[in-house]
Amino acid sequence: MNLREYKNIGEQVYSGKLPNGLSVFVVPKRGFNKRYAFFATDYGGADRRFRFAGNWLDTPAGIAHFLEHKMFDMEDGDNALMTLSANGASPNAYTSTDITAYYFECTENFKENLDTLLTFVSTPYFTSESVEKERGIIDQEIRMVEDDPDYAVYYGLMKSLFRHSPIRDSVAGTVESISEITADTLYNCHKVFYNPSNMALCVAGDIDPSEVLETAQRILPAEPGEVPERDYGPPESLEPLKKSVSQAMEVSLPIFLAGCKARQIPARGRENLRYELVSALALEILAGHSSPLYFRLYGDGTVNSDFSASFESVAGEAYSMFGGECRDPARVFDEVNREIVRLSENGPDTELFGRIKKAALGRHIRSLNSFDAICANCVSGYFRGYDAFDVPELLSAITEADVAAFYRESLSPDNMAISIVTPKE
Repeated sequence: MNLREYKNIGEQVYSGKLPNGLSVFVVPKRGFNKRYAFFATDYGGADRRFRFAGNWLDTPAGIAHFLEHKMFDMEDGDNALMTLSANGASPNAYTSTDITAYYFECTENFKENLDTLLTFVSTPYFTSESVEKERGIIDQEIRMVEDDPDYAVYYGLMKSLFRHSPIRDSVAGTVESISEITADTLYNCHKVFYNPSNMALCVAGDIDPSEVLETAQRILPAEPGEVPERDYGPPESLEPLKKSVSQAMEVSLPIFLAGCKARQIPARGRENLRYELVSALALEILAGHSSPLYFRLYGDGTVNSDFSASFESVAGEAYSMFGGECRDPARVFDEVNREIVRLSENGPDTELFGRIKKAALGRHIRSLNSFDAICANCVSGYFRGYDAFDVPELLSAITEADVAAFYRESLSPDNMAISIVTPKE
């Protein structure tokens, strides 16, 4: 395996690629008892239309999430979650818009647990009966989450911003869409996306890198697979589909989320990472808890500590969001838009910019003590074509001019949309 040292942050990473196309990363943490393994596929809720073996295929919304639920079933009748837990591990999994990941942490029996993780993720086992049973469970999960105000306000914004992008739709799908999923659908999607060429494994802890590589080579399929081409639909315009949407739910205070699509940004590589770092700094200066806007709105009781801003880049789209609980969403929306105009014209305050930048760098350095953050960021960066350990170098080079350009180019009040959940009368 190749070794890369990051002397500025005191980290090392071993990396290698197996003949089957799997990329393996090992982050040594000498002297730690805890060990962590993160095995993921570059496949999420937005990857519903793709080309494989020369044919374009369409799959139902929620298929990636459904597949994640079913992967823990093993042919011998055991459940991989139970097997890992009984062997001293703490396992879990998740599906997001662009990734599905399976992981565990443990202090003992690491090699056996890694064997189990790689085995069940690479060995699908579905029956019509088990799929039907799982459909009922996910059906209930979907109905429950649709009653969640945070879910409602977020997807209200997504459906307002985007005309046809699959990120408009819940990762879990709908009750109607999951009714189309069969055992054959799951097997086919596993074959396409769970091939080693479309996956990555990252391990952190006091571990011999060669043992990790040997285990992966022994358990996983020997041959590489075809990496599918994805289709997320035609390019979106910057103009939102709807300017505003509102619904009444059982909440004590209004909840709102406003957002704006960004200009086309680099989809992969260091420039993608750099743009995300610039956007994070810009939004923290605009509406973070150290910003003048937040102090003003929090000071008069208009917003509470729930108020925040964030940036997302996924499935070929990028967008900024801000919101939270507040007494007067319309006023906050107007105040934020005025602040965007001011920052676009004048740029950020020099002292505030320096303080926010140092805080961001400090948070990143502290995150290197978190094994799960290390592994998730390493794999996500690999899928996007950049090295997540380059964050400190790129962050240090960002200037006030970079942030001011983000306000001008990617935060236009004219292209804003707002989603509001109001208390029922």
